[in-house]
Amino acid sequence: MSPRRRRSGEGGWPWVFVLPTFLGVLVFYLWPLVKTLYDSFTETGPFGGSTWVGAENYSTLVGDGDVYRAILNTVVYTAIVLLGIPLAVLFASLLNRPGLRGAMVYRTLFFLPYVAMPTAISLVWRLIYNKDYGVLNQALGVIGIDGPSWITEPWFALVAVALLGLWMSIGFNMIVLSAGLKGIPGELYEAASLDGAGSVQQFRSITVPLLTPSIFFLSVITTIAGFQLFDQLYALLGPTNPVMPKTQSLVFLFYDAAFVDNERGYGAAIAILILAIVGLLTVVQFRLQRRWVNYD
Repeated sequence: MSPRRRRSGEGGWPWVFVLPTFLGVLVFYLWPLVKTLYDSFTETGPFGGSTWVGAENYSTLVGDGDVYRAILNTVVYTAIVLLGIPLAVLFASLLNRPGLRGAMVYRTLFFLPYVAMPTAISLVWRLIYNKDYGVLNQALGVIGIDGPSWITEPWFALVAVALLGLWMSIGFNMIVLSAGLKGIPGELYEAASLDGAGSVQQFRSITVPLLTPSIFFLSVITTIAGFQLFDQLYALLGPTNPVMPKTQSLVFLFYDAAFVDNERGYGAAIAILILAIVGLLTVVQFRLQRRWVNYD
């Protein structure tokens, strides 16, 4: 048998192995996306079924003040959680110092919040944020500060949810950055030390520039995760909390429209809006990374 015929006979086997993955992507990703896009142009009837209404849902979306408030809340939450990246750079650099004892224990302790169930962690933090007997307000009271009602006042509630998200993300960020730190040659630090550079200057001139690929990766996935905020918000504040209308995220607004008010078409339009915003922000991040990410 000629090599050409042998290659043509084996050409179907790669597709056999790829087919399960392709079907999974088609069924669980592409089809829901197409169905959601179609539903965004329909209106759900009171007894089920749907009616084609064109761009009416998107017109309602543009004039809905709750949407703009939810976008602002989601952006504020994401911006606060992104602050966990520079903190993780600092912590990962400290834990990566040669000769540090118990570094693995510290990394494990930082990583535990990331692998724990978000709902369970949120319920614990509800106790921490409690105005009357919470640990946080008790600690503030020691230094003479009367702590606020963290989860029943609009601005404080949003910050409380964001601080929880930041705390949960630091462990994962540190693991990624620790891997990046191990890829930095030690000779660079030795040469900088011989030239008289101190620890701070080495951190600023060597560590941070060579970690920019990892920082960029974390900034992208943190932004995407930030616009998917739902579980911490739902578990920490609760759907019946009077502060929820002023602190709800885009995903919570989608949930409320699609599954509480049974406005599936309007909920689908919100889902498409989330997809568009995340896609736009990701494109912007990839464009901007050319200016500050160092791959050399």
